[in-house]
Amino acid sequence: MYPGVKRALRFCGLVLGAWLTVQYVLPTVFPFLLGTALALAAEPGVKFLKERFRLPRAVGAAFCVSVVFLAILAGLVTLLALMFRELGALSGILPTMAEAVRNGIDALRNWLSALASRAPESLRPALEGSVAAFFSGGTALLSKGVDFLLGLAGGILRHVPDSALSLGTAVISGYMISARLPSLKKRVSALFSREKLKKLRVSARKMKDACLGWLLAQVKLAGMTLILLTAGFLLLRIPYAPLWALAVALVDAFPVLGTGTVLIPWALVCFIQGDGGRAVGLLGLYAVASLTRSAMEPKLVGQHLGLDPLTTLLALYAGYRFWGLPGMLLSPLLAVTLLSLLPASADS
Repeated sequence: MYPGVKRALRFCGLVLGAWLTVQYVLPTVFPFLLGTALALAAEPGVKFLKERFRLPRAVGAAFCVSVVFLAILAGLVTLLALMFRELGALSGILPTMAEAVRNGIDALRNWLSALASRAPESLRPALEGSVAAFFSGGTALLSKGVDFLLGLAGGILRHVPDSALSLGTAVISGYMISARLPSLKKRVSALFSREKLKKLRVSARKMKDACLGWLLAQVKLAGMTLILLTAGFLLLRIPYAPLWALAVALVDAFPVLGTGTVLIPWALVCFIQGDGGRAVGLLGLYAVASLTRSAMEPKLVGQHLGLDPLTTLLALYAGYRFWGLPGMLLSPLLAVTLLSLLPASADS
């Protein structure tokens, strides 16, 4: 078989294997991967307790895994507490915000109706009908938004039992894996030759570096957007500027949505209400934030993952085309994994 054909078939096999793993294997083994992560994080403490205080490994594993889990849980609780505190401050102005949104919708409807009434007579009935149809549920737009949020909350609540089961399985498996970690390492070593274990360690190290690099790149992009939006909102004298900036930055974390999902309608409403300066400022802020993220995302993600910016851009686009938003977020990691496995496969 020609080397090029063999290499292409190997690559297709790796892609198919990666897809099957993400689609079917990963949901099943995910709690045990979390348990392994807990066990590895607790391993230095387990070794310290065993060597310093002569504690049995099972006792040290139970204590250290519990400490690691509680530390992670405390961090999450602190983060949620800070988030709810900010949401509590936001809830005080929600009625005013809802009224402002209703006024904005009414102003937009009146403006579009006035434009339609000045259109040529041949187009006027169709345009007026379109405006009327679009805003026939205009007063219900907020209720639709509330229904969407309630549906989202219901979906999250439906997944709470499964998430609790997965978390409990992860913690229990963490105890078991930590208590038997040396013997498990010996079993893994017995299954593979020294050379294969070396390649697996190299691939695992690359994957760990890729995950940390991807996370760091996303944090940098979100922080950059947050700083730009906060500065822009402060210059535009928008109340609660940091909170608004955080909300828009969270929307911007979804690549297809972006800051324009919030800033463009906001600018349009400001323009209709006669606040042209703020409308222009919001549009300018959208342009700056969007261009900055578009220019920096391939470079930052590629730099932290060790990928060429063009390869990163190709991975982002292909991931979105095949798997939507999750694929766009995770495709660079998949690209790094495939590129790290191909040389190992080629040598074997």
